[in-house]
Amino acid sequence: MNNERLMGLDFGSKTVGVALSDPTGLIASPLEIIEREREDKLRKTFSRIEELIEEYKVTKIVLGLPLNMDSSEGERVRKTEEFKEALERRTGLEIVFWDERLSTVEAHDIMTEAGVKGIDRKKFVDKIAASIILQGYMDSQKEK
Repeated sequence: MNNERLMGLDFGSKTVGVALSDPTGLIASPLEIIEREREDKLRKTFSRIEELIEEYKVTKIVLGLPLNMDSSEGERVRKTEEFKEALERRTGLEIVFWDERLSTVEAHDIMTEAGVKGIDRKKFVDKIAASIILQGYMDSQKEK
C-alpha cells in the first residue's frame, strides 16, 4: 500500500463510524464513532474528520456505499454521495466507495462472538463496521 494511511467511514443517519489502517496498510482497526444531533447537521462531523486526517496523516478515505441487497440505490446512497462530495471539497483527499452491504451484520456477529451484549453494542457497531469496510477495500488492493 506504499505507506498510505487510510481512513474508513461508515456514514449513517445519526453516526459516522471511523476506522484507520495501520501504517503498513495491512490491518484496519476501529477508531471512534462521531455522533450527530441531527441528520442534516454535518459541520462538527466534518471538523472531527479533518482533525483525525491531520492527526493520523490520512492520505485516502474509503467510504461505505449503502447499496440495497439487490444492488439498487436508495435514499441512503444519495445522502452518502452528497457527503462524499462535500468531504472531498473540504479535505482535497481521494475518497473511494466500498460496498458496505452486510458490514453491520458482520459487526454484530463479531460482537456476539466476543460476548458484547446489550446497550454496549451501540457503542461499537459503527466503528467496527467502518473497519470491516476498510479491511475489505485493503484486501481487494492486495489482490491486484
